[in-house]
Amino acid sequence: MNKLFTFISIPMLFSAVQCTRQQSLVDVPIDSKMVQHTVEQLVILHGEPLRSRIERGVAHVASLWRSADGSVADFEGFCRQHFVANDEQRQQLFVKLSNGLEHLYGYATMLSKDLQRPVQLAGDALTYIDGLFAAFDTQAHLADDLFANKIGFIAALNFPAFTLVEKQQLGVGWSRVEWAYARMGDLFSSRVPAELQQAYTAANAAADAYISEYNINLGQLVDSMGNAKFPEGLTLISHWGLRDEIKAQYANGQNGVDNQQLIYEVMLRIIDQSVPQQVINSGQYRWNPRTNALTDANGTTVSPMVEPNTRYQHIINQFHAQRAIDAYHPIMPTFLQRWFEGSLELTVEDVEQLFVQLVSSAEVRQLTQIIEQRLGRKLQPFDIWYDGFNARSTIPAQQLDHIAQSRFANAPILERELPQILKQLGFTPQKADFIAQRVKVEAARGAGHAWGAEMRQHDAALLRSRMPQGGMDYKGFNIAMHEFGHCVEQTITLHDVDYYTMHGVPNTAFTEALAFVFQKRDLQVLGIGQGGNAMANAAATLSNLWGCYEIMGVSLVDIAVWRWLYANPKATAEQLKQAVLRIAKEVWNSYYADIFGQTDVPLLAIYSHMISYPLYLSAYPIGHLIDFQLEQHFVGRDFAAEVERIFSQGRLNPQLWMQRGVGESLSVKPLLTASQQAMEAFQ
Repeated sequence: MNKLFTFISIPMLFSAVQCTRQQSLVDVPIDSKMVQHTVEQLVILHGEPLRSRIERGVAHVASLWRSADGSVADFEGFCRQHFVANDEQRQQLFVKLSNGLEHLYGYATMLSKDLQRPVQLAGDALTYIDGLFAAFDTQAHLADDLFANKIGFIAALNFPAFTLVEKQQLGVGWSRVEWAYARMGDLFSSRVPAELQQAYTAANAAADAYISEYNINLGQLVDSMGNAKFPEGLTLISHWGLRDEIKAQYANGQNGVDNQQLIYEVMLRIIDQSVPQQVINSGQYRWNPRTNALTDANGTTVSPMVEPNTRYQHIINQFHAQRAIDAYHPIMPTFLQRWFEGSLELTVEDVEQLFVQLVSSAEVRQLTQIIEQRLGRKLQPFDIWYDGFNARSTIPAQQLDHIAQSRFANAPILERELPQILKQLGFTPQKADFIAQRVKVEAARGAGHAWGAEMRQHDAALLRSRMPQGGMDYKGFNIAMHEFGHCVEQTITLHDVDYYTMHGVPNTAFTEALAFVFQKRDLQVLGIGQGGNAMANAAATLSNLWGCYEIMGVSLVDIAVWRWLYANPKATAEQLKQAVLRIAKEVWNSYYADIFGQTDVPLLAIYSHMISYPLYLSAYPIGHLIDFQLEQHFVGRDFAAEVERIFSQGRLNPQLWMQRGVGESLSVKPLLTASQQAMEAFQ
């Protein structure tokens, strides 16, 4: 058991405490001399073999201790009283902490779901009070309370946190219980004041509400001749719905190209904030996005009221909220570090290197030639969403809509069908029922999402997708399959993982991976095709490569924007907008202009995730890579059984999870190698 506590850098936390004292106003009253004195006292009490564990635990508590928690003498007394030396008693403490935290996190999550129902579910018009409740963070004071009654300090003392480097070096030799102990330490690695956490939750909720209500009525779009190009009433959310409509138009020949170009113009105006406010979430006016001309129902020209920089102000608001939190994370003092090293457990430099390797690859450029041959024309910027390697791209959208609508008329029917969907994918009847009973389907106000449970009793994972009048169309079902993949992961990794602190996946990219796996099986579930032949597999590989090429560039923009924010912390929304436009064009010119034949295109800045889920975008391309390696592993194996085995590993670190799950580390090389072979098959 002691091997868990091999201390790579004993002075690390000591120096972190002092660094925090010097560089911020955070109140840290315990200095390194007191830490060392307390360590020596505990070593005398419990013996030299426990020194490394004592050093780590005491230093961890010292980094979290504030004057309000007690005097220096109180700190020493606390450590002497609550350090658990006996392995059996320590394991008992771990079980008690796990049970208590499951209830606290579980019920807090349930409460958050209920408070956010009005803003996230389809229904009545939103009111101001709905937004206030949605912005209420049910866990904002939880950490404060746990430290105030010393539970947090007891956990930190006996289950201290490990750095990313230490997990990577030591984790390969850890047992399951040792990993579980380390994950307990992660829960108490920092101490952010409740008011700061609440401020970020409020800023994030406001951004999410803004995006959820940003719909464009395509039925009101007109071309230069004044002709409507889309069915009346077709209203799509930005950017997801607009993007999916571009994909759907590949089956419509030249008319499809014209429609795609019109949507592309809409996207450019969303990015530069020149969309008239009158057409956002409204169908009252005819709008030509190329000229920005508006006409009312009588054909009278209406002056457009250009939208202010609301899109970019939401990013600014979230940046300031995160920057206020920075001082309370001595080891990871920026949001960039916390997201990549803390949440993803990958450094931002490693992620960027991974992405650049693919977007600059020869394989992507070779694939471009195949796509142009299939389209019979040169690529245009919106072809970044080319969908022609998917079987659905050859099926008219109306046919797909009819099939989906006839089977999934509403949320209750989809929920009733979940066991059958799982059985179609190979899950046993018992497992299909077990998972489906723990998933609840609801009609979403926005594009849709999944929200897992944090406790094994009383709660369920939520699957939310758009449910238009007349039944779920194909786009909605495709998204629903993606979200169902999340729900399956959330259920397996909560109920089938051996320790509560190990529940979940290494990072959000891994849940995205299973969501992609499920999403690609949508036609199989609809009874249209099974895939599995050599050409279908080759097409799936090339689809993954092109999808990675698209989203990796967007992610590089997102990362660069947050670096710019930290370099320009006093920036206005207008300054940020100009920076985003410049960064998006620079990334485009570096990795996309040679393929699409156009420079200075800002399209990579369209993603709504940049506004409502800062830095989350990087999880998608990593998820695509994991998805590909999973799919390769599934070939010739029992799909459902392997999903259960692999995801029941829980929260190992990313590379260890991959090695034990599919037998190889996370890399772009398997996808690039397979893509080369797939292109040879196509040619």
